[in-house]
Amino acid sequence: MSLEFIRDKRFALGAGLLAAVSTPGVALAEDQLSAGDTAWMLTATALVLFMTIPGLSLFYAGMVRAKNGLSVMMQCFTITALMTVLWAIVGYSIAFGGEGPYWGGLDKLFLKGLTVDSLSGTIPETVFMTFQMTFAIITPALIVGAFAERMKFSSLLWFMALWLIFVYAPIAHWVWGDGGWLGGKGILDFAGGTVVHINAGIAGLVAALIIGRRKGYPRTAMPPHNLMFTLTGAAMLWVGWFGFNAGSELAADGTAGMAMAVTQIATAMAALVWMFSEWISHGKPSALGIASGAVAGLVAITPASGSVGPMGALAIGAAAGILCFITVAKVKPALGFDDSLDAFGVHGIGGITGALLTGVFCAESLGGAGFGVESGGMVAQLTVQALGVVATLIYTGVVTAVILLVLKVTIGLRVSEEEETEGLDLSQHDERAYNL
Repeated sequence: MSLEFIRDKRFALGAGLLAAVSTPGVALAEDQLSAGDTAWMLTATALVLFMTIPGLSLFYAGMVRAKNGLSVMMQCFTITALMTVLWAIVGYSIAFGGEGPYWGGLDKLFLKGLTVDSLSGTIPETVFMTFQMTFAIITPALIVGAFAERMKFSSLLWFMALWLIFVYAPIAHWVWGDGGWLGGKGILDFAGGTVVHINAGIAGLVAALIIGRRKGYPRTAMPPHNLMFTLTGAAMLWVGWFGFNAGSELAADGTAGMAMAVTQIATAMAALVWMFSEWISHGKPSALGIASGAVAGLVAITPASGSVGPMGALAIGAAAGILCFITVAKVKPALGFDDSLDAFGVHGIGGITGALLTGVFCAESLGGAGFGVESGGMVAQLTVQALGVVATLIYTGVVTAVILLVLKVTIGLRVSEEEETEGLDLSQHDERAYNL
């Protein structure tokens, strides 16, 4: 997919195209290098990579028991390396290699045709490819939170490799690729509410159900071992997310500025709503609660960040804070599934909330940029948003289940009970985080 295609599509959402045409000095993207856009996108790319290593690594590592903290960081670090190589070999081509409703083909296998002079609109294609690579890194890393403390490291590598190729890359093409069927229907997913968060959230839920609950869950207390790690990781995610959302404009312009503003506003609102909800429900506010709320807000504003205004961001943040809190604190215990670090509760529910509310708060009357669907207004846009949600839930759920079940009957998914009791740090890596 070219930057020109993305920006043309986004300008066309509502009044953006008219503004671009009628404002002196403003034009649609052309294949001409912009130093300003390139500098911003280099920065944004580094910020998104920073979200996984060290941000997500610390966020997750602090929430598990001490005997598993190093293993979670190892998983995130290794996923970063593995997804990078696979993205260069085949993932980028499937997602952005060519036109087609369901995949981009193999024209860019091994990054064929990518040179120092290749451009995607106003930035080098190398920068665009690497920016998209950082999304392909963090999305499977998010899934780790659902099955933390019990999956074999070898199985994790196979699962993540197959999941990138058969789940993430095709869905990225559906939404963002040239000719992608969801993009063609007018779905608004500016920075990956569907592609990243719903995708990772439902995959995490399926993985948690197929792999099964941790030994002793829910009878045995399994408190986080280092909430300072978790709060530090959440802070890194918050900062890095500006690259995630504002960078998805692929230019240094007003839309990127608004994306940054609404990201900050929604995150703050969700953090406070979760904190106060927990305070009311349990009697005291917690560091884990406000950190989880902040991430829920970041997730929910992601699909909307290019098309809603500040008041829409407040509403989306508030909705994400309360709905994700209810899912984590009430629904998960009631149903009994072991989504260890709430990958589904935060990313799945937050992503669905954001995707659907994008179809409401993108309305110009509510401060947004306008509907992406040419006719029909809010109802039509909500219909397309819901279609994207349902299609992702079904496709990701089914294909993730198939991958995991094949691995389960071939190489197995779980460590043994003895290895789980010992902890994955020692049983999988023969190392300890702390040698006291």
